[in-house]
Amino acid sequence: MHNRYAGLAARVYNLDKPVGRSFGDIEYYRRRLEGCGGPVLEPAVGNGRIFVPLLEAGFEMEGFDASEEMLGYCREECRKRGLAAGLTRRTFEDFAYDRRFAAIILPLGSFQLVTDTAAAMAVLSRLRDHLKPGGRLILDIDPIDAFLGPSGSVRSWTTPEGDLLTLRDDRVETDHVAQTTLSHLRYERWRDGSLIQTELDLFRLRWWGVTELSLALRAAGFARVTASGNYEHGRAPRQGDDIVTFEAVRD
Repeated sequence: MHNRYAGLAARVYNLDKPVGRSFGDIEYYRRRLEGCGGPVLEPAVGNGRIFVPLLEAGFEMEGFDASEEMLGYCREECRKRGLAAGLTRRTFEDFAYDRRFAAIILPLGSFQLVTDTAAAMAVLSRLRDHLKPGGRLILDIDPIDAFLGPSGSVRSWTTPEGDLLTLRDDRVETDHVAQTTLSHLRYERWRDGSLIQTELDLFRLRWWGVTELSLALRAAGFARVTASGNYEHGRAPRQGDDIVTFEAVRD
């Protein structure tokens, strides 16, 4: 199973990207959602890094994630802040709601976790079906440079208990036809110089071209598709951008 976000992976994610940490996206999404006039859905909500600040800003939020551990972190952050949150365990492939949303957001490349092209197109159609007429889908993707850079990086974090967590990221497969990469993510937990826990996750992602995803959104029934670079709305993406954000409207 790929992209589990469980165990040490969930712990590392929560340490590396705590609630409220912004890459420019929290402020961007807050601005773009102003006046949306209805509920907002965040699929792949994770630990609530963006979800919780948007709740605190007064938006009516719902979210889902495939990882119960990630949802646990999100629920705990909401509890500590006295926030009521609609959070459920669902996947991209099976999520369903009785109501429709004014906006759906997929920050920081979450959509790229769907690596099969046919499945990705089905997800786009499902997202469209869950929007009100005039509702907007806003999603980020990482450019191809982020996929094809150096492999073998090692990072580390210290837990509140004083343990050392390390992550080694080795890309083991690049499929230029399917536009996917497969990485082995080795997580280790150290205490007093001794290894006490280790886990290996298989992590797969898909990259999209800007024109390719624009066409895919239109094929899924969206209108008025725009792409912006580096959280500068209306500025066309260009070489060297760290992130590309799409905004698409359901007519």
